Amino acid sequence: MVLSGGGATGFAHIGVLKALEENNIPIDYITGTSAGALVGSLYAIGYSPTQIENFVLSDEFQTMAAGEIHPHQRFLFRQDDNDAGLFGISLAQENLLKKSLPTNFTSSALLDYQMLLLMGPVSASYGHHFDNLFVPFRCVASDIVTKESVILSHGHLNQAVRASMTYPFFFKPIHIDSALLFDGGLYNNFPADVMYTDFSPDFIIGSNVSYNADLPEEDDIISQLTNMLVFYSEFSLPCEEGMMIEPKTDVSSFAFRDVEKAIEDGYNETLLKIDSLKLLINRRTAKDELDQRREKFRQGIVPLTVSSISTQSDKKRVTFAGKAILKKNKREQLSSKELEKRYFRLNSAPQIEFLYPTVSLNSDSTYEMNVDIRKAKEFRLEVGGHFSSRPVTTGYVGLSYQTIGKVMTKTKLESYFGKFYGSAKAKFTLEIPAVSPVSLSGYFTMNRWDYFRSFATFFEDVKPSFLVQNEMYTGLQLDHPIGNSIKSSFDARFFELRDQYYQDDNFTNQDTADLTVFYGGSFRWTFLQNTLNRIQFASSGSYFKFSARYIIGKEHSMSGSTGLIPYDLKQEHSWLNLRLDYQTFLVDMPIFHFGVQAQVVYNNNPLFANYTATLLSMSESTLVIDSRTYFLPEYRSPQFIAGGFNSIFTVRKNLDVRVEGFIYQPFIQVNENSDGSLQLSKLFSGGTFMASSSLIYHSFIGPVRVTVNYFPEQKNPIALQFSLGYVLFNERAIR
Repeated sequence: MVLSGGGATGFAHIGVLKALEENNIPIDYITGTSAGALVGSLYAIGYSPTQIENFVLSDEFQTMAAGEIHPHQRFLFRQDDNDAGLFGISLAQENLLKKSLPTNFTSSALLDYQMLLLMGPVSASYGHHFDNLFVPFRCVASDIVTKESVILSHGHLNQAVRASMTYPFFFKPIHIDSALLFDGGLYNNFPADVMYTDFSPDFIIGSNVSYNADLPEEDDIISQLTNMLVFYSEFSLPCEEGMMIEPKTDVSSFAFRDVEKAIEDGYNETLLKIDSLKLLINRRTAKDELDQRREKFRQGIVPLTVSSISTQSDKKRVTFAGKAILKKNKREQLSSKELEKRYFRLNSAPQIEFLYPTVSLNSDSTYEMNVDIRKAKEFRLEVGGHFSSRPVTTGYVGLSYQTIGKVMTKTKLESYFGKFYGSAKAKFTLEIPAVSPVSLSGYFTMNRWDYFRSFATFFEDVKPSFLVQNEMYTGLQLDHPIGNSIKSSFDARFFELRDQYYQDDNFTNQDTADLTVFYGGSFRWTFLQNTLNRIQFASSGSYFKFSARYIIGKEHSMSGSTGLIPYDLKQEHSWLNLRLDYQTFLVDMPIFHFGVQAQVVYNNNPLFANYTATLLSMSESTLVIDSRTYFLPEYRSPQFIAGGFNSIFTVRKNLDVRVEGFIYQPFIQVNENSDGSLQLSKLFSGGTFMASSSLIYHSFIGPVRVTVNYFPEQKNPIALQFSLGYVLFNERAIR
């Protein structure tokens, strides 16, 4: 069998193999390019066509093809705090322009790991020579330096197939024997010549779904680049003893979600020629005999148990990597399940751009895993923000610098800027390498919120600000993981809050605002579990966050010109804040998702100098994301519970209709009397709700949406907006 390249179209080869096996036609040798190399290698290691079909139709394969990893494989510990960045670029210290352009558009992290699991132990168990496989195998890759096709007949099978599949700019290329290799289809997209010279078979069956590029056109840059990169391939057999099968399919090269159609087209095309093939091929292999041979071959594979790690890098030795997978000074033997957890922990490090794993068999029947590491570029620039038809548009820029060696460090500077919100933040993180790492961060943050009374839909002048909040805080944070998707944090910070506000809506430019300054310290412990599929507007996964914070500080409040009674008050405060946030999706189907979301808050904070100052010290419910851009007193109280539903209809890929509704119920509220004094309400009074409906397109840079929000207690309860980006801010000091 000779299998051409062709991307997703190449999975028609599975249907061809399936039809041949059903008719007992034997396959003694296989050569393949790109997608043909993947299909052919799976067959060569003893997988039946049906098993290969099940694999490429699985959610696992679709996740790989999309360049994603599963939620449980993300390492929450190493994820940055969420920010409003929409796109970014990594920058190298040297040759800034030359080395900062990306070389791939899709991550191969999950693909590379799964190919290691599927092919690594087989290759090692049979001496890393492809003649020893269940079916002798060859694949081809391309050396762009020598402009030659490279025939791969031995070595690490997963590495050989990966090289053959490395379509330029889609996946990052890998080295084999110091040569940087790319997709075999560049120079030989149908390796019939390799089959003829390496194996000298009696009869060749060719399965081809590819073709040579059209001639370049003067106004078509894609056709010009294709002809520069791709050589002419001979899509014919080098001998008379053979037959070509050329499935016709409408599946395009990158339409991996349509591979079932490609398989069906390959199967049907083969059945049309099966009688002719039977006349030309006399020998038959019964299914029972084939199954027995497969079983015997698979019994010779030593199960994957990793007992040692070696690493290599394009620069100096990265000692961090080995410590991140195997515990130091312990003779561990990792099963594939434990290896997966630790491998993706290492993969999550922002200081590492790319990992490529291979395995070799030790004398004690355990394996050594070698990890080829490429460091990430030292600098990364991100820009973005939240761009809205309401007057809350905010820009964002972030610059980070990261290093890796015996320890990992990351320094990040970021800023938000806009009329509604501005912020500056600096953070330095030092991570100690280990299987269960620990990081210590020091940070400094300044925030400013400028609230004005407007439910405006489009850009327009708004009333002067009635509330301006300034925050400044600095502190230390200690993080450690509890599994891949859970982490625990301890935080201590010093803060100063400065709130300027009017206690009456009827103020003029001649009036002065009240001022409350609160400064002190806070100590917090946080437990966080997060497997949501998106930063915001998630449709699957779960989220659980519990935090306990103790706050102690001094208040200094001074009256402005709009208060009922002049005052200048100083007093000390301390209180405990407990908060729980929860979200999960009970229904997670391709076209419909249904989830529940809740917040529970307990504060025993004391009263401040006046009603507004007290209100500002309290927690708020923000289950509707856009509520974070309004000052809504009705959703603030010292103790409350809020909850409701998320209902998402996926109209087509990346396009959602989202409907949400939430009930807000305070346990107690603080009310203001006519004389300005304060009193606590009766239990469970003052409940309300909020709702939102959106049409959201999840673009490659961020969510684009049109949203209608409903806040029933407001004078204008319905608010319409168009926006691009995430409604995200730097963390508040204590609120």
